Amino acid sequence: MAILKAFRGWRPPQHIAAQLASRPYDVLDSAEARVEAEGNPYSLLHIIKPEIDLPEDTNLYSQEVYDKAKENFALFKEKGWLVQDEQDYLYIYAQTMDGKTQYGIVGCAGVDDYMNNRIKKHELTRADKEEDRMKHVRITNANMEPVFFTYPANNSIDKIVSDYVNTNQPVYDFTAADGFGHHFWVIKDQKLIGEIIRLFAGIPATYVADGHHRTAAAALVGNEKRKANSAHTGQEEYNFFLAVHFPDNQLTIIDYNRVITDLNGNTPEQFIELLKTGFVVTEKGSEIYKPNRLHEFSMYLEGVWYALEAKPETYDDNDPIGMLDVTVLTQQVLEPILNIKDLRRSNRIDFVGGIRGLGELKRRVDSGEMAVAFALYPVSMNQLMHIADTDNIMPPKTTWFEPKLRSGLVVHTLD
Repeated sequence: MAILKAFRGWRPPQHIAAQLASRPYDVLDSAEARVEAEGNPYSLLHIIKPEIDLPEDTNLYSQEVYDKAKENFALFKEKGWLVQDEQDYLYIYAQTMDGKTQYGIVGCAGVDDYMNNRIKKHELTRADKEEDRMKHVRITNANMEPVFFTYPANNSIDKIVSDYVNTNQPVYDFTAADGFGHHFWVIKDQKLIGEIIRLFAGIPATYVADGHHRTAAAALVGNEKRKANSAHTGQEEYNFFLAVHFPDNQLTIIDYNRVITDLNGNTPEQFIELLKTGFVVTEKGSEIYKPNRLHEFSMYLEGVWYALEAKPETYDDNDPIGMLDVTVLTQQVLEPILNIKDLRRSNRIDFVGGIRGLGELKRRVDSGEMAVAFALYPVSMNQLMHIADTDNIMPPKTTWFEPKLRSGLVVHTLD
């Protein structure tokens, strides 16, 4: 029984929405954020990465950074750059990439659903990253950025969304600098809102697609607030947090690839021979080669692409984790051959989202920065949901969703 709640969102005036909407806080570092927000006082980066308004040597986790977030949020409201809607509404947020559009319902998810595991997770979170976002939520008393959820597609919900977007103009409609389109509708019809919420109540679970740390932070702060409120009823706004819910059949997971700094003392010839224990290795030449099925990898080494076909004994298609290609690569290559034991902390491995293309793998190896690159076939939505349903956890850096949600089209406050 998935919780979906309408809320009084804080939104930018139409004429500055494209300038205010920003990429999420965790996809760009402080230096990139300073450049992206330069000359743009409206950018939400001033709130979600407030260190850009402080000296460059400021500790990112110092209290003055969080204080600046609170100050800037108050400034945005004072200047009318974020204005609260008059009533509780639901919203539709659509994104277009490469001619394909996906439609999500923006509403509040329930803290109870997170605590009771009706919001399913597939990644581990780090306590330090959770605490950073929790401090941000506490001091702004808001969910400044939505989390990215998915749910089993429902024909009735799909029809409501389709009918609505086909008969109403979006309040925001723009193409960002990266070429992705963003389209946003406000659903004010209370009867329609009630019907969507009723239909969501029939969905057994939702799934975190992207934003595990933001999800955890939002839910944990809500739980803190309920424990601190002796008059808690369960209806307070802090019991809910901001999420965009996309049907699973509209989403595509992109490959998440690996680049390695060295061959652990092996020559390229020795390395290839070692790979033959677990793979059928086929040289493909100098043209970029992309894996086209599960359990096939491509490798770039010394100017040459190879296809690596995993041998049947290297994977277990009956095991939700054992069938993943990231597991196969770790167990057959990274750990035994390259001696990379901890993917989260090793400085010998880096991860490259498939949105950058396999040309980025080639570039980093050709530059001498990296010795070898591996491209993986992307995980499917069915795999992700099965892993979450069975309470398993994916290995680090397994899924990459694109396009990323733009932050700032709507904000949820906790009172």
